Amino acid sequence: MSNSIILYGIKACDSMKRAQAWLTDHGIDYAFHDYKKSAISRGILDGWVGQVGWEILLNKAGTTFRKLPPEQKEDMTQEKAITLMLGYVDKRSDPEPCGGDIEETHEG
Repeated sequence: MSNSIILYGIKACDSMKRAQAWLTDHGIDYAFHDYKKSAISRGILDGWVGQVGWEILLNKAGTTFRKLPPEQKEDMTQEKAITLMLGYVDKRSDPEPCGGDIEETHEG
């Protein structure tokens, strides 16, 4: 089976660990894109922002955001949020030339 799902996140994140376990438990093949190892392109991020909005994508509860100086967190705009999210990754890596839609699913 080919990797039809790309899971984007940080390997050490508990939410990513749960998502990977769920996919594995349900026999769903996926590829994992670790932001700490590989950058993401501006185009992909812009696409996601267009689908769900930057407010959903920017993790304000995470350690990385909380450690930012106050002036970087104030007066947040879409452009400022995108710049911050692009800055979270190691810029020495080349962006992965892939894309995709964000799909939201809820188990009930």
